[in-house]
Amino acid sequence: MMYGMYHYFGGMGLSWIIGLLILGLVFWLVIRGTHQNNGPVRKEKSALDILKERYARGEIGKEEFDEKKRDLRD
Repeated sequence: MMYGMYHYFGGMGLSWIIGLLILGLVFWLVIRGTHQNNGPVRKEKSALDILKERYARGEIGKEEFDEKKRDLRD
């Protein structure tokens, strides 16, 4: 009887360890999967952003900039 009780509790302890390892593995996979794409976020440039860049580079003048800016806001 003593051997049976030892075997029962020993097996239960081992199953807890295996269960915790599996739970830890699942937790690690979820964390790794959600944090894998933490690179810089690239957002699309708006038309106004592109217009501002063109004006800053001197590709267009102030009058053309203001005209196109009004067109974008309408």
